[in-house]
Amino acid sequence: MACCRSRTRDPFSSLNMARHTTISVLGCGWLGLPLAEALSAAGFEVRGSVRTAEKKLLLAQKGIRPYQLLLNRENVELDDPSFFDTDIIITAIPPGRSSDLLSVFPDRIRQLSFYLEKKHVPKILFISSTSVYPELSGVVREDNRELPDKASGRTLLQAEKILSGNDAYRTTILRFGGLIGADRDPARFLSRQKGIQEGNKPVNLIHRDDCIAMITELIRQDVWGEVFNACCPVHPTRKEFYEKASSVSGMPAPEFNEDGPPDWKTVDSSKLINRLNYRFIYPDPMDWLEELEKKS
Repeated sequence: MACCRSRTRDPFSSLNMARHTTISVLGCGWLGLPLAEALSAAGFEVRGSVRTAEKKLLLAQKGIRPYQLLLNRENVELDDPSFFDTDIIITAIPPGRSSDLLSVFPDRIRQLSFYLEKKHVPKILFISSTSVYPELSGVVREDNRELPDKASGRTLLQAEKILSGNDAYRTTILRFGGLIGADRDPARFLSRQKGIQEGNKPVNLIHRDDCIAMITELIRQDVWGEVFNACCPVHPTRKEFYEKASSVSGMPAPEFNEDGPPDWKTVDSSKLINRLNYRFIYPDPMDWLEELEKKS
């Protein structure tokens, strides 16, 4: 399986674009660091931010120009303002779990928006989440207008509006499902939850490799001012996925009921698939589990 690139593009024009494009990745963590590495390998000039001085060395070792950056409610603490002298900013920072989440994260994004405008950054890719959609017992698409159930979804929706509402730069929003891949063991997720789980809910997941490939393709195709869902197009039930994950990891499987789920959602990513002519590396999250099983 492979990510399908558009056949109509001249690969040399893409190479020239990479040579002349600078990308700053805000937050080089579990997703941001391998993303920065992939963009650097593709020929882009890549800058990356971390929160501590100790982690800057790791970025430098990987060929990524390192910066220390703290995005606060009141300001942006930055060791070198040239981080914002860039063509594209990619945010890879989660909203966190503070008790005042609904105000803290939007305030931080307002500070980011101020810097984007001040430094004349033309484009931003904001990594959001499908938690912006409530459990509607149906399919959700980008034009859904129902408000989110959870605080994390509401705060991300506020952040999206702050960035997309500023005409000083062009914003593309990428709403990822639950992230899987690399060193993450999904069996541990449900093992921390007590009681009988709802087994018939569909899962909305996406592998990290697909996240990186999608972002690279959005930049290569120069797609801005859009909102995209990004989930595996195949949605096994929680029971199917987590029982398999438990079997692969050797952990006890959770107990599931067989009742129809009272509330659920299936995230539709057809807009992204059609717009980018994108073929998933892992169209079914079960594919990844089967791959792990063969390696174990």
